[in-house]
Amino acid sequence: MSAKNEKFYLVSEDFLPEGMKKTLEAKKLLESYEVDSIHEATRQVGLSRSVFYKYRDAVFPFQHMVKEQMITLFFHLQDQTGVLSHLLSVVAQAGCNILTIHQTIPIQGKANVTLSLNTNGMTVEIDQLLNDLKQIDFVNQVEILSSGVS
Repeated sequence: MSAKNEKFYLVSEDFLPEGMKKTLEAKKLLESYEVDSIHEATRQVGLSRSVFYKYRDAVFPFQHMVKEQMITLFFHLQDQTGVLSHLLSVVAQAGCNILTIHQTIPIQGKANVTLSLNTNGMTVEIDQLLNDLKQIDFVNQVEILSSGVS
């Protein structure tokens, strides 16, 4: 399959085969220079080199895919003073540049907000950002709508 026709899927780690999980662990060891060779990385995580070579160019942590890209997030908020301001502050503190903000008019005390973010300067992992956003009072829902090159 050519690069132009490649399709990517976001899959929960719980559904990945053990070989893919261990390949990710081995790649992390190599990227952090904790080991000097593929042989050493695969031995340390308990993975055969053939399985590592099978998956190494096919499986990536999600945060690697959003680096140098744009991501669009959807929020369902309760209509409370300062909620959007706090949400934007958390996004800015994570090093994201806010490209667009779209907020619906609150209906029955709830509003939808969509943010498009440039993640070039992101200083935290995407899963940490999402977790931080979910912890904000009056934020009822946080979802990734899309991710793509900005």
